[in-house]
Amino acid sequence: MKIAGARIEPCTLHKQDPNWRFARGASPTTEGVIVTLTGEDGTEGYGYASASPHMGATRETLLAALKDFVPALKGQDSFEITALMQVLDRMLADHHQAKAGIECSLHDLNAKCLGLPLYGLFGGKLRDTFPVLRILAIKSPDEMAAQAERLVHAGYRHLKIKLDGDVTLDVERVSAIRHRVGRDAHLTVDANQSYTVKNAIVALTRMVEYQIDLAEQPVAAQDFAGLKQVTDSVPMVVEADESADSLDAVFRLVAERVVDSISLKIPKLGGLRNTFAAAQICQTGNVSCRMGAAVGSRLLAAHALHLAAALPVSGYACELGEFSRLLDDPFTGIEIENGHLRVPDVPGCGARPVSPDAKAMSA
Repeated sequence: MKIAGARIEPCTLHKQDPNWRFARGASPTTEGVIVTLTGEDGTEGYGYASASPHMGATRETLLAALKDFVPALKGQDSFEITALMQVLDRMLADHHQAKAGIECSLHDLNAKCLGLPLYGLFGGKLRDTFPVLRILAIKSPDEMAAQAERLVHAGYRHLKIKLDGDVTLDVERVSAIRHRVGRDAHLTVDANQSYTVKNAIVALTRMVEYQIDLAEQPVAAQDFAGLKQVTDSVPMVVEADESADSLDAVFRLVAERVVDSISLKIPKLGGLRNTFAAAQICQTGNVSCRMGAAVGSRLLAAHALHLAAALPVSGYACELGEFSRLLDDPFTGIEIENGHLRVPDVPGCGARPVSPDAKAMSA
């Protein structure tokens, strides 16, 4: 399919909680860019480019990269994804999040042209539904426990507790949440690099009694030796997130047995194909992986959901439900039911623009 047109549109999603915070910062909004590619027959493919400063992209740098990339796409064959992405790589190094938005829109367009759900481009689906892990922002222990209780009452059984590196307070947060939600809920923690190696080992050891399934990125992203030391020292699963920012990094994490698990994110790795390759590396090295937090529009979550459905290894709950805490989403097509997401079986990724009539009714 020849690409007849391409456009980019900034997307600002306001958070229900404008004080939502994690260890790397706080903002009342989530920023991104919608990439739309139009085929010569009028079919449109959509992708979401995520502006995540802690992963290397602001909205300004994202828009600048996409404005450079878009002219190179017009008139090209949408099925020549490898060649097209090589052209973008030669134009600008890195810029994974911008490239991910384009690559996702190419896959959405191609799947629609073929009349296939997007997972069909990756070998078909192995599962229909996924339990959703919801994230608890950093607040006082009592506030976080109250939010955890609300989520459990809404049907969620997997929760991720954000931490900020204060060992005593972080343990109090975990304790308060566990006592509020009981023993049936699955809890994970995520320090977003905020611990030293020693403090990570101390904190996670103290949290063992509260049945923590998984500890995500406890130390600095580039400190592979320290991350491995934590992995070897605590009895829970340790997972890399910010450390796994490229295929090279994923290979090293797996080959050196640095962690027990890897959080896969399409924007971080530069697209669906790289994320699929990262999962294959994990499978080959017998290291767990799962779909990490897709913070943005339902469009981003829909792409990740289709890929997760096709992965031969995709352990634990996915973090693809954070759209539910964001307002003004320009896309619809997936919704959480009783703490689970169902993979759409329509052509493409299943996310579609909200109609003007629906926008008017919600205003």
